[in-house]
Amino acid sequence: MIVLVVATVLSVIGSLGFGSERIPPADVVAAVTDRLTGAAPGRWDVIVWELRLPRALMAVVVGAGLAVAGAGMQTLVRNSLADPYLLGISSGASVGATAAITTGALAGFGIYAVSAGALLGAVGSAVLIWLIATAQGGLTPLRLVLSGVVLSSGLSAIASLLVFLSDDARAANSVMFWMLGSVGGATWEKLWIPALLVVVLAAGMLAIHRWLDALAAGPETAAALGVGVAGLRTTLFVGLSVLVGVLVAVSGGVGFVGLIVPHAARLVVGARHRVVLPVAAVTGAVFLVWVDVLARVAVRPQEIPLGVVTGVLGAPLFLLLMGRSQYRFGGDR
Repeated sequence: MIVLVVATVLSVIGSLGFGSERIPPADVVAAVTDRLTGAAPGRWDVIVWELRLPRALMAVVVGAGLAVAGAGMQTLVRNSLADPYLLGISSGASVGATAAITTGALAGFGIYAVSAGALLGAVGSAVLIWLIATAQGGLTPLRLVLSGVVLSSGLSAIASLLVFLSDDARAANSVMFWMLGSVGGATWEKLWIPALLVVVLAAGMLAIHRWLDALAAGPETAAALGVGVAGLRTTLFVGLSVLVGVLVAVSGGVGFVGLIVPHAARLVVGARHRVVLPVAAVTGAVFLVWVDVLARVAVRPQEIPLGVVTGVLGAPLFLLLMGRSQYRFGGDR
């Protein structure tokens, strides 16, 4: 774990040198040190401190948050193919963001209009799936999966319709880039809310790691061990919905991180949530930092959406993980 934390710090510092302008490592360290010590800012101060550092830290927060959300979602629905976007929250966010882009709604929020639309859409979809599942008998894994898949398809269709009806030719490109994810809009002001939420939710899940282990083994096992299954599922659903909604609002839909990173962590440290959650969080942070670097430098001066890079890297990695005979999830090989 210490190695992973050190790797995260080194990754953040190393990533600050990459971009349209290559900055030597010594200058990167000097720029950060000048800020921390209050010395006069140097040549690279604006690029390193104002642009690249908040972007790298946002990649850390989003990568860690998606990995924790993926691990939690897989336990909640007891499905190894679950990811943070399973419940249709990402699609709901897409509808909100698309409406903000194509119709100019929420223009009063200024540069935060798309994020505000995404957050409202995410919250709306979470409430909708809550009402659907509750009306049908409760938050069972099967109802959550089916409701999430159906709701996601419907909301994606609505987002596509909004783009189709738009008169703005640039709207489609803007929506597509946002749906595939980016941390390019990160600022110091946007950073603290998702960071605080990731820390709080990860700490909360660690505090109940034994309950999560029991739930992963099955609701009957959890109930026999004294776990309140219905209450735990409701708490997980609300917490994960809020976390995913906030992450999507600040970064768009970054795929594959929440799916493959928890599996990679289980492959290395086993299935206990006490170790899976912190290892997955740090692994997801390091992974997304370097994905963002690759997205910035692969086709300079243009930038590739994060979802494209994670998909290209994540698909073969996930197939490789599935081929490992010793890998287990929820008692299944």
